Amino acid sequence: MNQKETKRLVAKAEKLCEHRGARLTPARREVFEILAAETGAIGAYDLLDKLKSAVPNAKPPTIYRALDFLQEQGFVHKISSSNSYVLCSHFDHQHPVQMLICEACGSVQEIQSDGVYDALRKQAEEQGFKVASQTIEAHGLCQQCDI
Repeated sequence: MNQKETKRLVAKAEKLCEHRGARLTPARREVFEILAAETGAIGAYDLLDKLKSAVPNAKPPTIYRALDFLQEQGFVHKISSSNSYVLCSHFDHQHPVQMLICEACGSVQEIQSDGVYDALRKQAEEQGFKVASQTIEAHGLCQQCDI
């Protein structure tokens, strides 16, 4: 992602935080910017290594607190299967999440299929279960790697 797009996303996140009464601290902002620059998911310790260039005294709690905040705000998604994180492609509203994860190059593409969520929600309700959130991870090969 280019610098102009990263700045646009940071400004959008700052505006949402201001509207919600949340605070995008310098460390949280740096983590957000690092995630915006990534093409795939990145683990917490790799994020920490990158964060140390801007915040030399950053420790694991720093990165985990920032990630918790960014997740709470809906700015990032956790990829449970790899214990890594990726910037949400449309974080201005809550939505069900489906991730396409390339096992060759590590790229992550976020898609949104309301049909998948509707089917899951309907089946859950038939079981007396209320879905609070939903993330589906699909692993395979992206178009570039499936040649």
